[in-house]
Amino acid sequence: MAFPRIHHPLAFTFGVLGNIISLFVLMAPIPTFYRIWKKKSTEGFHSLPYLVTLFNSTLWLYYALIKGNAILLITINSIGCLLETVYIVLYLAYAPRHVRKSTVKYFVLMNLGAFSFFILVARYATHDRQTRAMVLGWICVAVSVCVFAAPMSILRQVIRTKSVEFMPFSLSLTLTLGAVMWFFYGLFSHDKCIYLPNIIGFFLGVVQMLLYALYRRAEAVIILEKVPPKSLVDTKVVDIPGEDEAAAGKEEVKADKPGAEDEDDDTTGPNGDSAV
Repeated sequence: MAFPRIHHPLAFTFGVLGNIISLFVLMAPIPTFYRIWKKKSTEGFHSLPYLVTLFNSTLWLYYALIKGNAILLITINSIGCLLETVYIVLYLAYAPRHVRKSTVKYFVLMNLGAFSFFILVARYATHDRQTRAMVLGWICVAVSVCVFAAPMSILRQVIRTKSVEFMPFSLSLTLTLGAVMWFFYGLFSHDKCIYLPNIIGFFLGVVQMLLYALYRRAEAVIILEKVPPKSLVDTKVVDIPGEDEAAAGKEEVKADKPGAEDEDDDTTGPNGDSAV
């Protein structure tokens, strides 16, 4: 049984829209890496999100190639693999040595080891192209669900701090729209492996936007409350070098001045008259 071809015009339309929106998401880190390149430092940024995105894009690209007739999946995931590779290379170029070692370790374990393992499973545990594509598709679903679930830590942070500082609305909106486009692409192309994970992506995107609407004004309140203690904590008493020594020197000079004490005590008598 052959896979259904994309003949529905809505499938193609939503696929093109999904490519456009996903491209904006993939290009979102460009300002970050321009900053890294300009300052020649990773400044504490983590490489794991880019490694995971590369891993996810590579799996979906391989799935699209095995499945066949999935040009819209091939285009966006090829671009994703290219951009994420550039990001990782730039990160490795300017990361500290110990961070570079951990990044290479994760790359070998996930992007080489796990990816090779999944290819071997799909290649030797199946006997035909259709079954191989189905196995790869469900592996992609599992990985995509993990990727969509990754922002849960940010959601917990937003609820705990009542601040949306680390959850920009534009990114949440873009991810939600992308999930909608890919959901309908998978629905009209009759591919469960595409539309099922995007249901979760849409749900999590809506939750992020609701939390943003709920806590979007809380950030200013938190900042105003934290500024006074911070200003007090950060206030430091700075000793001027030599000030104490100069003061001590003045006292010493005054004490050693000849006749200083006699001049104060003996210039007047008991009745206020001059003693001389």
